[in-house]
Amino acid sequence: MINSVRQTVMSVLNKNNYGYISPSDFNLFAKQAQLDLFENYFYQYNYQLQKENARQSGTGYADITKGIEEVINTFSETRFLQHQYQNRFFTPSESTTGDNYYLLNKVLIYSKLLASGTNDALQIQSLIDSTATFIASGVQVGDIVVNLSSNPPAVGYVSVVVSDTELTLVDYDGNPFDSFINPQMQYLIYSTKPVKEAEKVTNSKITMLNNSILTAPTLMFPAYSHQEPTITLLPDTINQLGAVQCQYIRFPRPPRWTYVTLPGGEPAFDQTAADYQDFELPKDDEVNLVNKILQYAGMSIREVSSVQFAQAQETANTTTER
Repeated sequence: MINSVRQTVMSVLNKNNYGYISPSDFNLFAKQAQLDLFENYFYQYNYQLQKENARQSGTGYADITKGIEEVINTFSETRFLQHQYQNRFFTPSESTTGDNYYLLNKVLIYSKLLASGTNDALQIQSLIDSTATFIASGVQVGDIVVNLSSNPPAVGYVSVVVSDTELTLVDYDGNPFDSFINPQMQYLIYSTKPVKEAEKVTNSKITMLNNSILTAPTLMFPAYSHQEPTITLLPDTINQLGAVQCQYIRFPRPPRWTYVTLPGGEPAFDQTAADYQDFELPKDDEVNLVNKILQYAGMSIREVSSVQFAQAQETANTTTER
């Protein structure tokens, strides 16, 4: 979609001799336009909920709220949080989970430790420990396996319980989990049942809550407070990688229109480049992306007519959608 958007933007600019924007400028404008539309989805969602409460919203194909939810859910991720120290865990970021978060939705706690030890044999996609009793310990398919000795520590899942001493492992996406590449690597295995959702408590109340005999968080009713770039889990026995999983809404990845330079200096679209990234918004947002980018481009080349044209189109689209 990104090439179609750029072609449309360049066509509008060139048709009226407004000017030219370079690929690097286009990528900057595209990033900002996507962020604007992404954030606007949450305001649209709130607006549609208000219409539902006022009984002014439809059902079936007219259920606008459902469509907005589906778009937002495309940015939903579920990842284990990297452990910092004691009962603190890093929030999702480029360095810990591979993406920055926009909204922390749920923090899940796995408190039942089934097994721990070190592996003593090597086999691709497997965890082998001759001293273990995986079956007797209650290890089942889907349970969480943590490699504490890898750098950074890695988390996978049990796909097959081969025997009391061997497990077959996969990662979150179902691919082979080849983390135990050396002997004597320390592991933990958590059961996925039971799982508890931690309640978010403000920093102003967490101390009073924790000091109370009646309301102090427990493994049955855990809680957390947030102070970027970490969250603090209570009770403080929640202090190991693999015990805390977070479901969050991430920011869209920055779009990049990549190209090769043809003779004469004209750039040509090349989606085979390693850093190529398309827009992550749905196809029906193409018009809105064009209008947003035209506004930024018009400001860049100091062409008021381009800005006014894009703003008029955006206003018309918003009026029609409501």
